[in-house]
Amino acid sequence: MVASTHKTTKHRFYPSRIDLPMGTREQVVDTLSLTLATSLDLKTQIKQAHWNVKGMDFYQLHNLFDELAGEIEGYVDMVAERITALGSVARGTARVAAAESLLSEYPMNAVAGSEHVQALADAYATYARHVRDAISSTEEAGDSDTADLYTEISRTADMRLWFLEAHLIDKETRL
Repeated sequence: MVASTHKTTKHRFYPSRIDLPMGTREQVVDTLSLTLATSLDLKTQIKQAHWNVKGMDFYQLHNLFDELAGEIEGYVDMVAERITALGSVARGTARVAAAESLLSEYPMNAVAGSEHVQALADAYATYARHVRDAISSTEEAGDSDTADLYTEISRTADMRLWFLEAHLIDKETRL
């Protein structure tokens, strides 16, 4: 199949029989592409924590971080496949993710479990906020299927943020 000559600022679209208007598809693919970059970045940040965590909670956090990374990997695939279902190209390289992610750089000096948990809680908060905004923007654009995908991601992101924040609470600390 030959690619169409229609391009937005960043995205190529191929012919598709999907019944969403091109303007909707362009808007939704822009949002999904930002999510893809941010999801890929989040996954690598989680793996950074997984590989480098030290301290008394090592085993528990090492396993938790691996589980979190696996969940995000599933969302990476869902988001990328939705982009292609809308007739566009999923741009999922490490370079694209680094250039377009919403996340701050991961603190490479983090060692203790609490440092990694704090860094990941911050990253998840940013991610969850973006996903929640994407629910509204894709629904308003007229793509309830993508809004539903974002709702699924949002539930898990909120739950995982809660898990991470629970590690940051002690007898003296209140959020």
